[in-house]
Amino acid sequence: MKRALTALLACAVALPALAQDASADWDLAQDQRKNLLVAYARFDNGVSIGTRCADGGFEAVISGLPPAGRASTRPLRIAFGDDDLSDSRWGVATDDTIAISELPAPFARELRAGGRLRILVPNGAPDGRNLLYDLTLPASSSSIDQTLTACGRPLVDPRDAELEALEEDGVPRNLAWAVRPRPNFPSTRYARGFAVATCVSNPDGSLRDCTIESEHPRDGRFGQAALAAVRRARLQNLADPGAPLPVTRVLYKTHFLMEGYQTREDVERQRESRRLQREERAARRAESE
Repeated sequence: MKRALTALLACAVALPALAQDASADWDLAQDQRKNLLVAYARFDNGVSIGTRCADGGFEAVISGLPPAGRASTRPLRIAFGDDDLSDSRWGVATDDTIAISELPAPFARELRAGGRLRILVPNGAPDGRNLLYDLTLPASSSSIDQTLTACGRPLVDPRDAELEALEEDGVPRNLAWAVRPRPNFPSTRYARGFAVATCVSNPDGSLRDCTIESEHPRDGRFGQAALAAVRRARLQNLADPGAPLPVTRVLYKTHFLMEGYQTREDVERQRESRRLQREERAARRAESE
């Protein structure tokens, strides 16, 4: 458990906790020199959950999970309270026992209420069976809020429902990518990373007000590369081709991987991405003829 917590806090574990009643809230640690604030909860089964604001970047992470290996993402099934387990995909940190939320602020806002949280790790047990963590979260009346506020994230955000309603490719139903974002690998010392951006669509299909929701590693410049890509992208109206697009929110996820570091999962994802790009180019040619 000590290794999981140390990795989770990324050096914050040695910091003095802020004064508070630990039984009434999540633990809180701060380092003003590093502009770092962390709220975290530890469990006897070795799992730790934390939200952190690090130099303006917000993260929500789960540590102490079975190693993910070389995979750049991992599937987790998550349920709050008595809700049904819901499929989600999480980034894998440089420590592969840590899962990083692709949409950390909405996840943090759900954590605040405390109560039951189930995390199912597919094939996570040593014998290959699914591994289920059934946790009881302490409620957080202050600590998680402080990490959100430190990073300029609202405590209540109606956009959470908008993002939850998006299709798998990050756009609302009846819209599609006319020009899919194609990011360039940034100049960085990391071989892999990811970034998630949200934008608002314009009537002509271009995007504006783009914001990085999450990126890892924080100093890898992957967020900058994702923003540059979505600014060049375009959407199209499938329900009424040629008509102006509604003003709505869209989401773009991208995983960066240096040549030679691919896993089988990475190869399949890249193959699927190339297939979608070919279909989009063919559709644009058909429209222009």
